Amino acid sequence: MAAAEEIAAVGEGSKKPVMLVGIDDSEHSYHALEWTLQHFFATGQPQQYHLVVLTAKPPASSVIGIAGMGAPELLPTVESDLKRTCARVMEKAKELCTQVIDVSYEVFEGDARSVICDAVERHHAEMLVVGCHGYGAWKRAVLGSVSDYCTHHAHCTVMIVKKPKHKKAEHAS
Repeated sequence: MAAAEEIAAVGEGSKKPVMLVGIDDSEHSYHALEWTLQHFFATGQPQQYHLVVLTAKPPASSVIGIAGMGAPELLPTVESDLKRTCARVMEKAKELCTQVIDVSYEVFEGDARSVICDAVERHHAEMLVVGCHGYGAWKRAVLGSVSDYCTHHAHCTVMIVKKPKHKKAEHAS
């Protein structure tokens, strides 16, 4: 398991059950976090869970892949971009979670599927919440689905939050 790059916690030592929300830099994952906040951490209601917001930073080498010549020179640039993306994801999460009293934020390096399932075990999470990109069967088969993987490998309740499709505006004729 990779070491955490950043762990910022509020309310450490909490004995509440843990709810973990895995996010990335997508509208779908931010929607899942917002949905979780609305339904489980509403202002004025007692907070039943310690919230852990987690993102995974892929290794730069996995992003570059087998690029051939010139790949070693790209590693520092890609690594820097990945760190900036993770920082942006965590800043957005912190902006969304301002009303949550008992929350921590984590960034771990590795494949998102493994990072999330490892975090479930490490925190003994009771619930995992992830978004759904809505890939079709073909894209899911090629790219893999983090939410699908987690439903089969995370040892807790897994909630997949789908972003509703926007209805097309009806045009009056």
